Amino acid sequence: MSAPRIIIKKKGGHGGHHGGAWKVAYADFVTAMMALFIVLWLMNTSKQVQEAIGGYFKDPTGTTKFVGMGDSKIMGSAVPGTGENLNLSKDDMPKLKEALQNAIKKIANFNLLTKQIEMTVTNEGLRIELLESADGTFFDLGSTRPSDNGKELLIALAQEIGKVPNHVSIEGHTDAKPYGGAGYSNWELSVDRANAARRIMSENGLAADQISQVRGYADQRLRYKDRPEDPGNRRISLIVEYLQPVSNKSAPPPAATEHAPTKPETP
Repeated sequence: MSAPRIIIKKKGGHGGHHGGAWKVAYADFVTAMMALFIVLWLMNTSKQVQEAIGGYFKDPTGTTKFVGMGDSKIMGSAVPGTGENLNLSKDDMPKLKEALQNAIKKIANFNLLTKQIEMTVTNEGLRIELLESADGTFFDLGSTRPSDNGKELLIALAQEIGKVPNHVSIEGHTDAKPYGGAGYSNWELSVDRANAARRIMSENGLAADQISQVRGYADQRLRYKDRPEDPGNRRISLIVEYLQPVSNKSAPPPAATEHAPTKPETP
């Protein structure tokens, strides 16, 4: 007679089915705590940092540039890791305009200059017009020497524009009144005033490689064409140009194909 067969059945405990569940719950808890700390940190950072981080989540590839404004400073994420220097596109240019307006409000005689300063976003970029008056607002009458107001304003503009990488063109304009000096005309006066503005701005924040052109137009581009001798035609124009997209280097032109000279046909 054979021995009876004994069958032992094992019941699975909590360790068999739920042994790793606590690890998942703990990982979720740690993740939530990290998220909480990040949110608390962000709440105490500056607006510029918040916008830069928000910009990353909107565009992780970094192809879009975001601008934050605060205390008349311009910052953003155009250069990773630096927190400054922006690519100012057409959509961003009004923010630079706002920053410049805030900066020039701090100069001493701002209330006397409000009607002589105009900023307009155009197809070229941000155009800043410094309009002269009958008494000479930014330059002494008939002179290339900037007045105290003109120098202070140019310095304030240079310090703000110098924070962005955009190029700047500087133009000089005159009214239609002939210049009185012998051998010196409105052409020379317009160029010399534009150059004087360039020197002041280059010495006070504007990088040398930011200046793309210095031009003098004399009375050829009157602001008030129906009043050619109006003092408002005398002006310095600053154009903060849009950044041009970086294009691929153009392929070299195809090499010219040399053809063997044809022999004259013999009859």
